[in-house]
Amino acid sequence: MASDSTAGVPASGQVGGSHRERRSNRRCRITQVLRARPSDPELDQFEDVRATLSVSRTGLYFHTNVRSYTRGLRLFVTVPYTNEPTLICREYLAEVVRVEPQDSGRFGVALKLLMEIGFRESFVESSIPTRR
Repeated sequence: MASDSTAGVPASGQVGGSHRERRSNRRCRITQVLRARPSDPELDQFEDVRATLSVSRTGLYFHTNVRSYTRGLRLFVTVPYTNEPTLICREYLAEVVRVEPQDSGRFGVALKLLMEIGFRESFVESSIPTRR
């Protein structure tokens, strides 16, 4: 069982044999593509495009091979991330709350969505036929 170093309790929420759910919102095992990049321009910049393993209203969880994630790192996260011309992508400020080494050499990363900072409409106006 993986432990959550942020609270000193197992990630499953079990304490002394009783189950205690610490999440305020339910998780859904949904695959959505996300793009994550550091919000601090002073840090080494990277862009990580991954599929989520679970999503809630306030957080995301995914696996990555990028070693730059550390607890407390603030990120700009776009989800769902796509170049599809008709979809709306939302951008958030997020914080890394947990990094879990996986047996595969990858890392499980849990993000807390702090605030929505905008959205990007991929829709291109020039694709709308105009009347003449």
